[in-house]
Amino acid sequence: MALTVLLADLRRLHHWRLVLWHGDHGWRAEAAQQAGELQAWAHTQKLPLLLEQAAEPPGGEAAARRWRYDFLRRQAAALAISHVVTGHTASDRAETLLLNLARGSHRRGLASLKPVRSLTAETGPELGRERESPGDGDRREPIRLVRPLLPFSREDTGRICRELEVPIWEDSSNLDTRFGRNRVRAEVMPVLEALHPGAVRRIGALTGRLEEELAAQDELVALALQGLIAAPGDSSRVLGRDGLGRLSRGNRRLLLERWLTLHGVPAQPARALEDLASRLAEQGGTGAWNLADGWQLRWDRSTLVLQLSAIRDPGHGPIPPGE
Repeated sequence: MALTVLLADLRRLHHWRLVLWHGDHGWRAEAAQQAGELQAWAHTQKLPLLLEQAAEPPGGEAAARRWRYDFLRRQAAALAISHVVTGHTASDRAETLLLNLARGSHRRGLASLKPVRSLTAETGPELGRERESPGDGDRREPIRLVRPLLPFSREDTGRICRELEVPIWEDSSNLDTRFGRNRVRAEVMPVLEALHPGAVRRIGALTGRLEEELAAQDELVALALQGLIAAPGDSSRVLGRDGLGRLSRGNRRLLLERWLTLHGVPAQPARALEDLASRLAEQGGTGAWNLADGWQLRWDRSTLVLQLSAIRDPGHGPIPPGE
């Protein structure tokens, strides 16, 4: 609601066309009444509101998230809307970072809830774990998902609503501590704020810095990879092994991951990449490794060659000698 009134106020300056969307998962008994009250308020503000009721209640938070984003993507395309704007805050970012940190996520999982991303990206099981999807890759003007409230905490947006006398509707499911996020929100974040006031904003800002560092790392990895590719064009499936072997294990893994991704090889499990990087460093002679979707990696003392196998699903992991 804070996002709505801020955007409505700014549209006079930017001449935006603003359309609201509300999705009812069918989980809560009071949801239909709240939707009706929201619709009545939007009418008084002369704001168009689209209401969507799920045909069947989604089976869990991940399914509900997919339902929302899929509908938003299709609705935005139908209305020729270029930007979908959500009210995620620094509090959401901080909660996501702590949850993913506890799960042992990679840094990319910690650098979640980007300020801007393509709406053709899909979300993983946890809020903000996003990956690009090929669904609308050739759209001339891709639909953007924008989160302008990330510098604000949930307390900030609540204060905005109170000061502007904006009605809010509480979601009773947010009080259910069976959900991990709700427990972090109710039991962990208050302790951190009491110990270190402003912790929510600082943790949210850390997420942004991680995102910038990862983007910079990707640029450097791309430059380093160009120095290892044997030749441009089709020969880019051949990588010089000597240069790769001189790198640290972490950099060797990063370059392998980027090289495989560039050729359309599905993402490999982190443990498999670790094992492969170690094997390339320790094994001096020839070797081979099965990847996903029929891809194989073969190497001798000087080069690595990426190729497709005639067997589309040969399994994963090292290939025994002679095969």
